[in-house]
Amino acid sequence: MNERIHKPETVALPPIPAKRYFTIGEVSELCGVKPHVLRYWEQEFTQLKPVKRRGNRRYYQHHEVLLIRRIRELLYDQGFTISGARNKLNEREGRTAPVEVLPEESFMAPPSVDVEAIRSELNDILQLLTLPKKE
Repeated sequence: MNERIHKPETVALPPIPAKRYFTIGEVSELCGVKPHVLRYWEQEFTQLKPVKRRGNRRYYQHHEVLLIRRIRELLYDQGFTISGARNKLNEREGRTAPVEVLPEESFMAPPSVDVEAIRSELNDILQLLTLPKKE
């Protein structure tokens, strides 16, 4: 009797870039939810507190993007209600340490990036751009 009539299809979310702060639009794209949903979730989940700057603009940190993805998973994929998801997150906090803020070094390029290949490509492009023009 607990069957859901409509289950949203599981969407492959893009990788989170190595940045310190994300705008609400960027987080919306990274997490697959609309900006107004993010603003609503801020009211419902006390753990979600983006930094607010000029003009009340929101800037989310890496750990908050991960939290939003977890909330999305609980609500959309596992079928929890807002209240149930809130309880699940609080339960998790009780058992383990709170979400850890990653050190700045972890925001560097991921190790899977081949820096030498990129450098070589950029040098090739630079050579193309600096070729003398034929008149």
